[in-house]
Amino acid sequence: MSYDGVGPRAVTRSVAFLTAGALAVPLLAGCGSDDEGSKPLAKQDIAHAARAQVADGGTLRWAVDAMPQTLNTFQADADAGTTRIAQAVLPAMFRIDASGRPQRDADYLDSAKVVETEPKQVVVYKLNQQAVWSDGREIGADDFAAQWRALSGKDSAYWTARNAGYDRIEKVERGANDLEVRVTFARPYADWKSLFSPLYPKDVTATANSFNDGARKKLKVSAGPFAVQKIDTKNKDVVLTRNPRWWGHPAKLNEIVLHEVPRDKRAAALADGTVDVADIDPGDAQGASLKQQQARQAVVVRKSLEPAFTQLALNGADGPLADERVRHAVAHALNRKELAETALKPLGLPAVPVGSHLALSGQVDYADNSDALGGQDTAQAKALLADAGWVPGAVKEQKKGEKAAGAEGDKAGPVPGKSPGGDKGDGTYVVGDDHKGNDAEDKQDRQDKEKARGADGRGAPQLAQDGRQYPQEHPKQGGAPGAYAPKGTAAPAGAAAVPQVAKNGKPLTLRFVLPSGPGSDTLSKVADRITAMLDAVGIATEITKVPGDSYFRDHIAAGQYDLALYSWPSSAYPATDARPVYAKPVPAADGSLNVQQNYTRVGTDQVDQLFAQAIGTLDEDEEKDLVRKADARIWATAGSIPLYQRPQLVATRRTLANVGAFGFQTPVYEDMGFLKKGAKPSPSPSS
Repeated sequence: MSYDGVGPRAVTRSVAFLTAGALAVPLLAGCGSDDEGSKPLAKQDIAHAARAQVADGGTLRWAVDAMPQTLNTFQADADAGTTRIAQAVLPAMFRIDASGRPQRDADYLDSAKVVETEPKQVVVYKLNQQAVWSDGREIGADDFAAQWRALSGKDSAYWTARNAGYDRIEKVERGANDLEVRVTFARPYADWKSLFSPLYPKDVTATANSFNDGARKKLKVSAGPFAVQKIDTKNKDVVLTRNPRWWGHPAKLNEIVLHEVPRDKRAAALADGTVDVADIDPGDAQGASLKQQQARQAVVVRKSLEPAFTQLALNGADGPLADERVRHAVAHALNRKELAETALKPLGLPAVPVGSHLALSGQVDYADNSDALGGQDTAQAKALLADAGWVPGAVKEQKKGEKAAGAEGDKAGPVPGKSPGGDKGDGTYVVGDDHKGNDAEDKQDRQDKEKARGADGRGAPQLAQDGRQYPQEHPKQGGAPGAYAPKGTAAPAGAAAVPQVAKNGKPLTLRFVLPSGPGSDTLSKVADRITAMLDAVGIATEITKVPGDSYFRDHIAAGQYDLALYSWPSSAYPATDARPVYAKPVPAADGSLNVQQNYTRVGTDQVDQLFAQAIGTLDEDEEKDLVRKADARIWATAGSIPLYQRPQLVATRRTLANVGAFGFQTPVYEDMGFLKKGAKPSPSPSS
């Protein structure tokens, strides 16, 4: 799959993330034990080999989705390619390990710690005395200070996508000597380790012109094992070469070439030698071309789980899903274990439902807080729908042009024709809309309804739809606009057994928007299972498939959906990075509502307060507890239902070492290379 949405340190949230009316339930603590996050669900699979087993020299050709539009990771159009380049050529004070936790990078830092908390937080960085830029200048306080000023948000001349954390700094100055950098915060900042990673030279950050334009197409000065040699737009290559001034372990490879290759052409590119490494989709892993290459021992598909989860998003801006009871009903209709198995079991990966919005198994902040919402419960789902006025009953024949309940309440969601059947007459199939109605609730439904009254708190939903366009990190996919389930498609098995629910004679039909094109097969299979589960409680879904390259921009970010499947990346710094994703929408200066990255338009003051407290504490245990409480509260609002961790499939030459499915870990570029003759990597899960 390749529908990521937005990456956590890439757009306006810092690249980060957003809830609806206050619940009448007590503040919820994290439900998991402190040990739950101690182990990732799947190990990384990178053909690990000691450096002595890796040959010196060679060129590694790595497929990327697109040529990066900028080399500045702090700009709005930075993408995955931008990040990969920065990791190879720029300093990072902290990098992420295999468990998704930040670790000091000893090539740049001897130490970094909070030395004062009163009257203000002060962090002192002690730099590796060998750390120099490629022009020979020492990395020092001037670079830190210039980056702070550029990203602080105080100078609007800088076109920055994020300033989280930098806006809390009061000053940056030289410490006791040239190797010390002293950073004083105006307000406490728990996620201080997220700052200055990557660190740009002051040549890039000292002026708005150099920041805005100078680092878009070139980086004259770098400080990593590799340096940017050239960007070849004609051949769609970015060429990275060994940095001769690198003081750490020398890079094994002479070059890394990032080459643009569409996803549907990667198997062929691996076969003809155009690339050596390529992320692939699950469907490609089963394709004839890759299977033949694997049979010849030329290529191996390395498997792990990405640091990202796929969710079912429920748009709470208006329409039926603005009612929290209806969102809860949708959540109770889902069997998340079955959905995880649909996506992951065929790949031989652990099919465990994700229990947190803010961390993944293996990370310190992870705890399964899904009990705050509850699991599959068909009776409860029906009772909640009944309490909200959606009951099994006759659907009145609609007048010509009249709309059923959908994304815009009584104004949206085309009713599927004039009969109870699901055929609209235009090729669109409304799943679950082929039931005969029943004028009265049955006895069990009445009992369930009475049981549910007062059980769930509710409040006025916060409506938000700003309609703005947001950058994407998912690759551009093909597909025909307006692709739907074909006319005549059969409803899921058992569909006729449950009458569709209706309110005031109008059926409950939710618009389920999905991407089309390469990489969307798994999402389609998961969506099919979801529609069957919703149908079992009387909720119909109208499936609409749209081109992959406009899916996120024109539908998710613009709020043009009821239900959607897309992914969010996890972060080692959830208090900072996840905050804009779940923050309560607020009025903007122009009168619109600013949703930040909360594309479900569901938020509460309590979630905002918990994030604010987590960001402002310097007690790591307290921060973890607050993050888990925020996650439990997000679960309770039912705007986003995490389903499963995304599969990570990477096809590589069998002769490559220290490259593949990295999982959480930041790649170690200097250790990548081709195995010496006769050398073998350590055993890995998919070898």
